[in-house]
Amino acid sequence: MSIFAFMKLTLQLASIYNILWGAWVVIFPNHFFELVGMELPSQPMIWQGMGMVIAVFGLGYWWASYDALRHWPIVAVGFLGKVFGPLGFVLNYLEGKVPFEFFYTLITNDFIWWIPFFLILKNVHQDYNWKLKEK
Repeated sequence: MSIFAFMKLTLQLASIYNILWGAWVVIFPNHFFELVGMELPSQPMIWQGMGMVIAVFGLGYWWASYDALRHWPIVAVGFLGKVFGPLGFVLNYLEGKVPFEFFYTLITNDFIWWIPFFLILKNVHQDYNWKLKEK
């Protein structure tokens, strides 16, 4: 598989995943909490807002899949979210603000995408030199 096919497939899979996950959270905001035995949120609208943001990222990943090098800022923002999200979880968990069960969202939302997104950004660095526009 060429690097371009890899980037396209990665971003399209991330897109589909994000759109489905976001829709699930928006439509069934209590379902995740019920699955892992957590207390239901008192303000599900906040969780639904998170679902909407994740779904919108899915649209961005789909559009970026057509030319990942040119649309690398979308990939970079997604990668940063996938790094800072778990960091925020750790900090909040250590302060006792969030139960451990919330960790399960990090596996599919963040961790599995670290290496593929990193490889795309590595390719952007090596072959595209972080250009923001065509010259």
